[in-house]
Amino acid sequence: MNKRVLSKSVLLPVAFFAFTSISAQKYSDAVLMTIGSTKVTVAEFGNVYHKNNTKEVANDNKSLNDYVDLFVNFKLKVKEAEEMRLDTAKAFRDELSGYRKQLAQPYLTDKDVNEKLLKETYSRLQEDVRASHILVKVAETAFPKDTLAAYAKIMSIRARVLKGEDFNKVASEKGISDDPSSKENGGDLGYFTALQMVYPFETAAFTTKVGDVSMPVRTRFGYHIIKVVDKRKAQGEVLVSHIMVKTGPAMTKEDSLNTYSKITEIYNKLKAGSKFDELATQFSDDKQSSKKGGELPWFTTNKMPYEFEKAAFALQNKTDFSAPVKTKYGWHIIKLIDKRSLASFENMKNELKDKITKDSRSQAGRASLIAKVKSEYKFKENLSARDEFYPLVDSTLFEGHWNTAKASALKKTMFNFNDKVFTQADFTGYIANHQSKLAKMDAKMLINKMYVQFVDEMAVTYEESRLDKKYPEFKALMEEYHDGILLFELTDQKVWSKAVKDTLGSKEFYEKNKANYMWDERAEASVYSCSDASIAKLVRTYLTDNKTEKDILADINKDSQLNLQVETRLFSKADNEFVDKNWKAGISGDMASEKDKKVVIVAVNKILPAGQKSYADSKGMVTADYQNHLEKQWLDQLKKKYSVTIDKSVLATIK
Repeated sequence: MNKRVLSKSVLLPVAFFAFTSISAQKYSDAVLMTIGSTKVTVAEFGNVYHKNNTKEVANDNKSLNDYVDLFVNFKLKVKEAEEMRLDTAKAFRDELSGYRKQLAQPYLTDKDVNEKLLKETYSRLQEDVRASHILVKVAETAFPKDTLAAYAKIMSIRARVLKGEDFNKVASEKGISDDPSSKENGGDLGYFTALQMVYPFETAAFTTKVGDVSMPVRTRFGYHIIKVVDKRKAQGEVLVSHIMVKTGPAMTKEDSLNTYSKITEIYNKLKAGSKFDELATQFSDDKQSSKKGGELPWFTTNKMPYEFEKAAFALQNKTDFSAPVKTKYGWHIIKLIDKRSLASFENMKNELKDKITKDSRSQAGRASLIAKVKSEYKFKENLSARDEFYPLVDSTLFEGHWNTAKASALKKTMFNFNDKVFTQADFTGYIANHQSKLAKMDAKMLINKMYVQFVDEMAVTYEESRLDKKYPEFKALMEEYHDGILLFELTDQKVWSKAVKDTLGSKEFYEKNKANYMWDERAEASVYSCSDASIAKLVRTYLTDNKTEKDILADINKDSQLNLQVETRLFSKADNEFVDKNWKAGISGDMASEKDKKVVIVAVNKILPAGQKSYADSKGMVTADYQNHLEKQWLDQLKKKYSVTIDKSVLATIK
């Protein structure tokens, strides 16, 4: 087991529960104890104590006093680490910074917006939408004139549809839709549900009425117009098996007829009573699923070809199978295994959170937080200072090596949050650190985009810098991580690694404490597990003839490796129930194993008396005990080095 992972999981709790004792709240700033020159308040102790103890234990005075002792030992070690300035080391600061970034994330988004997104997504998952679309591509970084041209084109297409032209025919015309599949499907996307399309597209589809055509929707692909064809209750998920006979566009007419004949023959076998999984294993061209009798993973709307999906969801009863179904991949026969409806919101909540985090809609929570930060901290900006960067953009910025010398004279304030000011020099540094090779685009658009990103990042950074002041629980948790990392590093130096590396000290400790490392009585034995009574009889004959274990195994298992298994070693009491039943030298009678229905014979060579363990045999236990010894010595030294005083009257207020 990784000691670093184990130790930090113990030292660094990942959840925070506020200290809620009424008495302690009243005296939260009162000094409970002093360790050296460090003062510990009731609030600091209470946060940790109540987090790590149940109500029942917390009401036990003995438990409280015991915990005080543990806490004092903990703080003594932290005090020593701070005196050694371990908290100034780069490795420590980097590690703590990494933890801070993780712990800050839940605070750097709008939780109300995130909750609304969860509920909105779950609500949409209860419905399937069928829609067609027309796409006019335009890059997110396109020049304004190109963006305007794309918008004008999509609006002119929409006007044609609104005047009565068939949407799908228009979509399939050459030069109209930039979705390459439109020529074949007329822009028809089939049915889909939430989280299957980019968020702006999804929102437009779910908010447009059946039969209507949306206004242009901008996504990272360009402008879309969407015609909603149908809406229905979500079908849920289905689990099926299939048998596939592959087809392809390069097939001859004769080959196509042969594939149809093959799927028809398989279908007739099924109707005659043949087993589906056996036929799938034998004949299906989907080799991945054929290994499992044709079984596919659970799927929902828009995850399979439309024809396949339609046939699968049309099956009503478990074990029902379809007639042959044709898709672009080939012929399929589909058997229903199971169906299930949408899970409850509570059961899906964590899964949805994870999916939303990876989806573009997750930016809504961040955007809302940024708006709140701007309002709370009286954000003011000077856009004319931004505009001074326009003439400084040249080809080097698009090539990824912008020369900042041109901007070195710019010193004006660009914006501020309260008294925190960001200047043109800050923005220059931001551009320099975030430049990369870019396609040529409008200079003003590029500067505006980078400026918005800069403002947003600084807003989040400023909010993150104030978390300790705004949220006492965050401050307490950071202090726990700070102390926990220090404790781990110093304990590793003084105890864990030292005990492992100090071989001379470990051996000397063993010699002084030999009586703690003794063998109990042990049996040198072989346990023969026989597949049945006839094999057991043969084993007993070979043992009587003094054949070696190697020879016995070779002879008995020459036809099957399952006939006999043997375990030979030193057994202590309770290691093996069958050895325990035959704790004497000699060969046991046949014993039945209820667990695996085998016949067991135990051959005990000899019983070894209790005795002294060697250092090598007891090294693991010695190392653990030596660590405890070193830690006790270390704590004794620390208690002499740092005075500890506890205010008993303040301690009595903690309940």
